[in-house]
Amino acid sequence: MQNRYAADIGDYIKFALLRAIAHDETLGVAWYLCPDESHNSDGRHIDYLSDPHRWRHLDPELFDALARIVRTTRSTAAVEQSGILGPEAIFAAEPILTTHAKAQLRSYLRTDWFSRTLTKLKECTVVFADPDNGLIDNGAERRRQRSFGKQMPLNEAIVLANGRTAVVYHHNTRFRGGHDAEIDHWCNLLPGEPMAVRANAYSCRTFFVFNATARIRSRVEAFCSRWSEHKVSLRRPGLRV
Repeated sequence: MQNRYAADIGDYIKFALLRAIAHDETLGVAWYLCPDESHNSDGRHIDYLSDPHRWRHLDPELFDALARIVRTTRSTAAVEQSGILGPEAIFAAEPILTTHAKAQLRSYLRTDWFSRTLTKLKECTVVFADPDNGLIDNGAERRRQRSFGKQMPLNEAIVLANGRTAVVYHHNTRFRGGHDAEIDHWCNLLPGEPMAVRANAYSCRTFFVFNATARIRSRVEAFCSRWSEHKVSLRRPGLRV
């Protein structure tokens, strides 16, 4: 997550999903906050706010709150202060500052950061992880790369979800076989009968929901049905719903 992304179309979808499935849970958010970049136009997808007839009815309270954030200061802090994820939500907002660290230190810095994130969110019953680029494998060489701060290795996702429901953001890539194959790949590695919420408005992103209770699974299905005309769909490994 970067502050410049706050309140874009991706946030509208992700926060609406969290509000739909975790409104009576203790929600924890791990922002995976990275410094803002300027080499691309990511985060400018706020045109949906100019089309309330098409978008606002899906979650009016959330839509209005994000519109206010866009008019003022776009940041994760503004999202937290707005209360749109509930008054009891807990946020792990410590930035990941490994990008400019020496390569040999990045793995150690990340391990310490993740440990503090787990401690911050230990009482939460549902956790959401928001890495810029999403899931990657556990290859040790990745932990030395500059891009590692924007990624979430599989082992972190599994540990974060231990004993509770987890929702993890993933930005779809040029995976061999296409996006369906990519989704199936991760679903086959994640625990707890994963569900994949595909959201293709503006760009292709997937929210993996795993270790979900029966009640949360039902809510995920209802959310996807409600948002189905806005390029949101549900996929399980090898099965399109």
